[in-house]
Amino acid sequence: MTDAKPFRLLLVDDDEASLDLLASLVAHFGTLARARTGAEALAEVASHLPDLILLDAEIPSPNGFEVCEILKTNPLYADLPILFVTAHNAPEIETLALRLGAVDFIHKPLNPAIVRARVRTHLLLKQRTDDLHRLAIQDPLTRLANRRAFDDALDQEIRRARRNATPLSLLMLDVDYFKRYNDHYGHPKGDEALRAVAGVLARYSRRAGEMAARLGGEEFAVLLPGLSADTATLLAERIRASVIDLGLPHAFSDVAPVLSVSLGVAAYEPEGTALTDCADQALYAAKKAGRNCVSAA
Repeated sequence: MTDAKPFRLLLVDDDEASLDLLASLVAHFGTLARARTGAEALAEVASHLPDLILLDAEIPSPNGFEVCEILKTNPLYADLPILFVTAHNAPEIETLALRLGAVDFIHKPLNPAIVRARVRTHLLLKQRTDDLHRLAIQDPLTRLANRRAFDDALDQEIRRARRNATPLSLLMLDVDYFKRYNDHYGHPKGDEALRAVAGVLARYSRRAGEMAARLGGEEFAVLLPGLSADTATLLAERIRASVIDLGLPHAFSDVAPVLSVSLGVAAYEPEGTALTDCADQALYAAKKAGRNCVSAA
């Protein structure tokens, strides 16, 4: 980590002079946001998630300890590092802050070197934690979401679609005759081809909640909340055409002189067959129909 990395820090104190001093000590770490009350702090976290919070204990309702407890009991913010910056120096107060989930405790009056060192340490830890989390949910070859991340997102989107009665569609696709491609052109070229297909999928899944994932081998999926089956089918056809347009030669394909994909499309039905099963069945139908095509369940 370098000091120039643009982290986002939230400074919370009801004293303007204290905020100014703290800001002068940590400004080089990135973007700073300020809050003077507990309510302002919670609103800022909800709208612009920070990488680190520097939190005074004695702020207007809710106080700093209550803010910490509220954030740490919310799964969305449980891993957010909170440093208390306060004049309290009683052991029981520091113990309370740590028990509530704070990662550190800085005493006032502030020692500039201590503040910078502790903020730097916790930002570095946050960066490493974020990197590990990303590796856990990302396919290393294509940089798309992996199967674990896809399964979690699918479960969440199905629950949202059921609760809100909103459409949800799923695309499943395979690269046509990919084993032949690998056998003839070699695995490095096969990896390049998978990355190229992944790039196409990423371009068509940029809206909030949409996700392109590599499920394994040459199998991919695209999760499309808010899209009907008809709209998702049109999108699938655009994806199919865009893969053809990549122009990657495939001399051993039976369906095209270039790399192609087959796609299955399914829409969520509350009382119907599982969404992934429907999409798989549609994908099988596309392959049975000759590949390099789209089939809707």
